[in-house]
Amino acid sequence: MSESTSSTPAVPRVAVLGLGAMGLPMARHLAADLPVTVFDVAAERRALLTAVGAEDAASPAEAARAADVVLVAVRDQAQVEAALFGPDGAATTLRPGGVVVLTSTVGPDATRTTAARLAEYGIQTVDAPVSGGPTRAGNGDLLIVVGAAPAALEPARPVLERLASTLTIVGPNPGDGQALKAINQLLAGVHIAAAAEAVALARGLGLDPAVVVGSLAQGAAGSFMLADRGPRMLQAYGEGAEVRSRLDIFVKDMGIVTDVAKGAHVPTPLAAAAQQLYLLGERAGLGAQDDSSVVTVLSPRDDTGDR
Repeated sequence: MSESTSSTPAVPRVAVLGLGAMGLPMARHLAADLPVTVFDVAAERRALLTAVGAEDAASPAEAARAADVVLVAVRDQAQVEAALFGPDGAATTLRPGGVVVLTSTVGPDATRTTAARLAEYGIQTVDAPVSGGPTRAGNGDLLIVVGAAPAALEPARPVLERLASTLTIVGPNPGDGQALKAINQLLAGVHIAAAAEAVALARGLGLDPAVVVGSLAQGAAGSFMLADRGPRMLQAYGEGAEVRSRLDIFVKDMGIVTDVAKGAHVPTPLAAAAQQLYLLGERAGLGAQDDSSVVTVLSPRDDTGDR
C-alpha cells in the first residue's frame, strides 16, 4: 500500500450506504477497524451496525457529511442515483476531493454516467464491484475488481484492502471494473443455469440428486457453482434455501451482460439462454427467493413430497 497523502487520513472515515445482503457484512467488517457511519432505509439493519460500534445516520447526506470515503452497496442504478443525487443524497454533503466507492453491479455505462455527475461536485469515483457472497464479505475475503484513477484509488485502498482477499486493478477509468464484473457474472450465471439443468435431469432420470451433486462436484464436471448451488437446489424441494443471492439479481446482472455484449458486437448465446431462464423464474414468482430456486423452473415441485 502506498503512503497516504496529507489530505487523506491514514484511517479514513467511511460511510456505508445500503445494508443489504452484501452491504451489511461489509459494514460490519469495516467497523472492526475503521470509523463507520451507516445508512439504510431499514432502521433495524442500522441497529445491527450500531450494536458493533458504527454510527447511525438518518440519510445518505448525513452519513457522508464527515466521511472521507462513501461506499455504496445498493441493488441497482436507480438506488445508486437516489443514494447519491436524491434530495438527501451523499453528493450534497461529501467534501470535494472525497471518494465514492461503487460496489454495486450496475454496468459500465451507468458507472461512467455516475462518475461524470460526481465529478461535477468535485468527488472522485472508484468503480469496485464485488463478488463472493455475504459470508466472504463478512470475512474480508471478497474478489474486488477496480476501475479508478490512481488519485481516486489511493484514499480508498484502506477500505478495499480490508474487504478483499483478491483486489484486481483492471484499468484507470470508472467502468473498467464493471466490464470485468460483467464477464464474471456471465460465467456465474451460466454455471448456475448449467447446475440447475444437471439437477433437473437427475430428477427426471430418477437418480438421487444429492448423490449426483456430491459425485460430480469432485470431478472434471465440477464447478464452484455446482458445489455451492447444487446442495441449495436440493433444499428448494424442501423448506427452501436460505436467500444468499436473490434470483432477481441475476435477472438484472444477465441483462447487463447481454447489453454489454451487444454493444461490443460479441455473440453470447449461452448467456442469453441463461438470462431467459432467470426471467422465467422471476415470472414464476421466484424473484425474491435464492437464485438456486431456478431449478424448479426446469423440474417443478410435485406431489411426491416436494414442497
